[in-house]
Amino acid sequence: MAALALTQNLRFTPTPPLKTLKQHQRPNPKTLKITASSSSRLSGRKLRAAVIGGGPAGSSAAEALAAGGVETYLFERSPSTAKPCGGAIPLCMIDEFSIPLHLIDRHVTRMKIISPSNLTVDFGSKTLKSHEYIPMLRREVLDSFLRSRAQSNGANFITGLVTDIEVPDSYSSKPYVIHHTVNNCKRSLAVDLIVGADGANSKVAKIIDAGNYSCAIAFQERIRLPDEKMEYYHNLAEMYVGDDVSPDFYAWVFPKCDHVAVGTGTVCAKQNIKGYQRGIRERVKEKIKGGKVIKVEAHPNPGAPASEACAWPCGACWGRGGASEGGEKMVSEEDLKREYLREWDKKYVNTFRFLDLLQRVFYGSDVGREALVELCGDEYVQRMTFDSYLYKKLASGHRWDDLKMVLNSFGTFMRCKVVGREMEALRL
Repeated sequence: MAALALTQNLRFTPTPPLKTLKQHQRPNPKTLKITASSSSRLSGRKLRAAVIGGGPAGSSAAEALAAGGVETYLFERSPSTAKPCGGAIPLCMIDEFSIPLHLIDRHVTRMKIISPSNLTVDFGSKTLKSHEYIPMLRREVLDSFLRSRAQSNGANFITGLVTDIEVPDSYSSKPYVIHHTVNNCKRSLAVDLIVGADGANSKVAKIIDAGNYSCAIAFQERIRLPDEKMEYYHNLAEMYVGDDVSPDFYAWVFPKCDHVAVGTGTVCAKQNIKGYQRGIRERVKEKIKGGKVIKVEAHPNPGAPASEACAWPCGACWGRGGASEGGEKMVSEEDLKREYLREWDKKYVNTFRFLDLLQRVFYGSDVGREALVELCGDEYVQRMTFDSYLYKKLASGHRWDDLKMVLNSFGTFMRCKVVGREMEALRL
């Protein structure tokens, strides 16, 4: 039976070459097998695939394809550049992606969430279990390691800029031709399959007319603090909400290896991102006083409906199919939709819907954000939040406690006078 083994989840880790890793540190990812509905086999050669974009999604896709016998090329135009990223990952990903523990910069066991009026709630200090924490990693270290791991599985890495893609007719047997530049030299590569993992301004998505999608922008400053101020953030992360820091998201202060990341993001007011960054700096000015900015980062980030978010773990496949049986058989887009997306939706679509609901209810105004912070003071809310985040699934609670949480939510909304307006917005 023909099948394509795709990595089911993203792998995180950094720079050392794989040959320096001990056997128990090498990846042992879970796989999802997808049955090919077509029995046609490539004639006398392996499938050739190109993955455009060398971030976590693209590197994971390249690793899976190369490990499955596909002749794989991974394109990244700027390997030294990293997107602004707070660096937090769910705890379950340590085992799922075989992350060596020494690659984790910080073990966050305390969080504070701060409302527009500066009401502060300690989050997690009483509700996290003794073995639980939020791992913090640096994106530049993560991306570099993932690319190295893909190469160790046989992927060919190309530092180059994709300038154009020749797309054949739907029923043509001709290959896709990727035009790109390497060190200002023009080159071309013919492939059977393209995985588009090139981010918010995706050239692949535009060339194949993949449609419109929302786009957020994140802005972040990395700041090295005096030792006594850095000690405050030793195992602490802070989240700030308010119209002054973001109209539809939150701002953050997250600890990195020897510095903090201070940043914010927005979808609906991207043109004002620098103003929101000034807002978070003003909110935390005493805590970062005396600090030195060592890096400034800004980057657009794509958004998509939950059913399209499979690009996160394995890249979005655009082409006539994938490969199986040592890279000699094709797996079609319909096979991926039938088996991979169905599995994805079953696991995650309710989580995305719930998060979307929370964002629309709590992030629409400062009174809603005050209600959010007040609710976060409840230990049951905290436990459900951590269980859902750390283990990537909606936590199952107790019916009576769930009912009390709902009633408390409505009480909070009533105090904040937002129930009527937000519920009407949801109906629309």
